[in-house]
Amino acid sequence: MTAVLPNSFQRYLEDWALQIPGEWDDDQFFEFCQKNKQYRIERDANGIVHLMPPTGLETGDKNSNLNADLNFWKRKNNNGKVGDSSTGYKLPNGATRSPDASFISNERLSSLTPEQIRKFPPASPEFAAEIRSPSDSLSRLKEKMQEYIENDVLLAWLFDMQNECVYIYRADGSIEVKKGFDGILSGEDVLSGFEFDLKWMK
Repeated sequence: MTAVLPNSFQRYLEDWALQIPGEWDDDQFFEFCQKNKQYRIERDANGIVHLMPPTGLETGDKNSNLNADLNFWKRKNNNGKVGDSSTGYKLPNGATRSPDASFISNERLSSLTPEQIRKFPPASPEFAAEIRSPSDSLSRLKEKMQEYIENDVLLAWLFDMQNECVYIYRADGSIEVKKGFDGILSGEDVLSGFEFDLKWMK
């Protein structure tokens, strides 16, 4: 497998969507991602591979702020692993998704082998977050957040930078919209004791 993309692949306007001839198994897809690290790569439940360019510095800085706080909380509790935007998870519906920030507990990790954890673990994180960049479609991100919840993610945050609001998705199906980047977001029962100051999203 090479890192060169065949000309026969179909290009879509919102991102690169690749119709892979035949089906890649998980190892082949992982290898493809490793050879194309300049992209953020996901695979949807239909097997279509989506390539997104790296984010700009402004979005990357906000992503780093959230991940830094998550890591500090995780180190204090030693209760799982934190993933950044290059971390992929294979969800129960077959999609491989890479949230901008995520947390998966030791409890969920305990059922996986070291090899599975080294690649894209076939498990959903308890927590996932997405930060909307200027090129992101809000409707598509909302669909992704719903997919997370339908695939065992317990709490998900969508930061809409353009409109300065946060969509909070919960396992019970409820969606809360918090307007303005003021105040504190709670990790609730999913990330017990975790708090994120929204000033870091301004």
